Amino acid sequence: MTITAIRPAYRPYVAVVKEVRRLSPHFARLTFTSPDFDVFGTDRRDQRIKIVLPLSDGRLCDIGQDDPAAIDNGEWYTRWRDLPDDQRTPFRTYTVRRIDPAARELDIDFVLHHDAGPAGAWAETAAPGDSILVVGPDARSPESAQGIDFHPGTARRLLLAGDETAAPAICAILEGLPAGMDVDAFIEVPTVDDMLPVAAGAARTTWLPRDERPHGEALIDAVEGWANASSDLLVRAAAPRPQVVEDIDLDKELLWDSPDDGDGEFYAWIAGESSAVKVLRRMLVQGHGVDRKRVAFMGYWRAGMAERSA
Repeated sequence: MTITAIRPAYRPYVAVVKEVRRLSPHFARLTFTSPDFDVFGTDRRDQRIKIVLPLSDGRLCDIGQDDPAAIDNGEWYTRWRDLPDDQRTPFRTYTVRRIDPAARELDIDFVLHHDAGPAGAWAETAAPGDSILVVGPDARSPESAQGIDFHPGTARRLLLAGDETAAPAICAILEGLPAGMDVDAFIEVPTVDDMLPVAAGAARTTWLPRDERPHGEALIDAVEGWANASSDLLVRAAAPRPQVVEDIDLDKELLWDSPDDGDGEFYAWIAGESSAVKVLRRMLVQGHGVDRKRVAFMGYWRAGMAERSA
């Protein structure tokens, strides 16, 4: 495959639903196919992609997906933004769960709730043959690894923590780790029936059914217990000087930081509902002194607030 420096990292793909599988009460896996998936990027890990929903009549909005020049110029977002209101559909962020360029297949796991947003509602009724737009990485670009927040660097001791919205990313990370990594993963899900199979190798993966508990409580308790039992490790991961953890107004600011690859034994990756992520980040950085450069945290969503399209 020829890599060209002028090709943008992401491009739109016209995709068709090939298969819908209900994995559990709150997870559905949709397999998409596209003749262009042979050039879809394979960096994976927790790589973010965009799903651009169809119009109410099933038609796709025009973001240049059929225009080779627009694709090569990376115009998809500009075209989406400039569409008339009645032709501009929302897009939502998801994670690459599996990509097979040879088979031209892409798997995306959707979280389904009783109060689902537009993407979850679409996934709940999606059927083979339905079309959608996927904005994802182009393997022919030297920057195809954009949208990845998992940067452990030299670390071999890992902590992964998140709720059901982070489960696809955590599972993809676990399945792509090299041998020899020492990993603890904590995943909070709505019910015991939402504990999904994952090829996690030697990783210690703990699923935390929430049931009737408040969102995030089980995850916070589990990570706090792990941190207290891992004090020696966290002391070695401490910052060389005192750190200030700025307060973040979750109603106004995005809770998101993914430090670049660095040196060190330990690395933490935390994602999910913003208020829980904020507590976990503060617990590690302020409570246990972990160097903030060794902690990636992503507020995927905020309780009581819908994800914005842009």
